[in-house]
Amino acid sequence: MACGAIAQPAAAVVERRAWPVDVHPLPPLLHNHPERIAAEVRALAEQLGESYDRVVIGYADCGTYGALDEVCRELGVARLPGLHCYDLYAGPSRLETFFDEQPGTYLLTDFLVRSFARTVLQEMGLDRYPELRDTYFGNYTRVVWLAQDPDEELRAQAEAAAASIGLPLTVVETGDHGLEQALADLVLAV
Repeated sequence: MACGAIAQPAAAVVERRAWPVDVHPLPPLLHNHPERIAAEVRALAEQLGESYDRVVIGYADCGTYGALDEVCRELGVARLPGLHCYDLYAGPSRLETFFDEQPGTYLLTDFLVRSFARTVLQEMGLDRYPELRDTYFGNYTRVVWLAQDPDEELRAQAEAAAASIGLPLTVVETGDHGLEQALADLVLAV
């Protein structure tokens, strides 16, 4: 199973590597309510465990503060490493550098760029109450787009997303190599 925010890139890796794996996504909007992630993962893992020989969790911690690790321990399943999917794309040390350079860095992935209007503006109410922008983003100084598969259309969407919250955009091309390696480590582990 995978977080809905990385399910499509994970499925692309599975197809490219020709692994005998089915990807089952959970809703990406769970990230707006990380306190629900562990319970949702538990429910789907238990359901999938009835039909599959092995289940792995395509989530980093994602703001669960260890609750997801507890579910993984209880069910005897493994999850992706890291605190969040940003670690999988850019690597933890690279992220640390971004935050050391500018602590007010807001990160985007390709998924977040494509879904920004829904997952950020609408879900946070900024489409209805634009005055909340400073409340939510007043301490941020830039947006860093961790671009997995950039093209001109996605770049324009990233620029629009950054502009909608009044921040400059920095583009860092990451590809999906880190995600692919983490999935390989998870899927191919015996």
